[in-house]
Amino acid sequence: MTRTSIYIDGYNLYYSRLKGTPYKWLDIVALFRDRIVLPQDPGAELVSIQYFTAPVKASYARHGKASEEAQTQYLRALRARYDGLIEVVQGFHIFEPTHLPAYKPDSAPSKDNVLPVWMIEEKQTDVNIALHAYRDAVRGHCDQLVICSNDSDMEPALRMIKDDAPHVRIGLVLPLRPKDDARARGAPNKRLTQRADWVRHYLRDDELAQSQLPTNVQTKKKPASKPAHW
Repeated sequence: MTRTSIYIDGYNLYYSRLKGTPYKWLDIVALFRDRIVLPQDPGAELVSIQYFTAPVKASYARHGKASEEAQTQYLRALRARYDGLIEVVQGFHIFEPTHLPAYKPDSAPSKDNVLPVWMIEEKQTDVNIALHAYRDAVRGHCDQLVICSNDSDMEPALRMIKDDAPHVRIGLVLPLRPKDDARARGAPNKRLTQRADWVRHYLRDDELAQSQLPTNVQTKKKPASKPAHW
């Protein structure tokens, strides 16, 4: 058996693949274990899934408080359905005032034409994924780690895992649409793909549709329910 740990960059998955789709109520075990990892390695045994995110800021979210509640319901559903298998690791967001170049068609950005803006930044997710994956690899907690991200910030961690734990296989799942999908945006990050033993370059709509949680997931308290706007 190949002991396998999965690390998911929640916001990278959301903004790169799930936003604007009806597939946000995603069963990450059904998708990543059953439809990606096991077809790649039938001998894989899932020992953990670590899901990295940060609390939604209602003041910045499209649906305000409803977006906060949607995230709360989703994380409750994951924890309840896969108690002991899924760990949710949270960072945080910060707002900072800054100045950025104003957009002008057919004109390059210029420091001579800037506007004051609020910058929102997610903190700790990248470093949390890197440290958790590296620690699990060097401590011998897994034989294979699978990372879902297309963020180049992951490249140093993958390189160091290859150097310090060469026996651990690295799988990479890119949260992108298939190349033949007219709605496809973004390209595989070559800094990451060159560090992986195997790469899944896309997530198909049918896979996402078949990997949805039940509308209501039983918990120790009241059920966690799929948000109406999802």
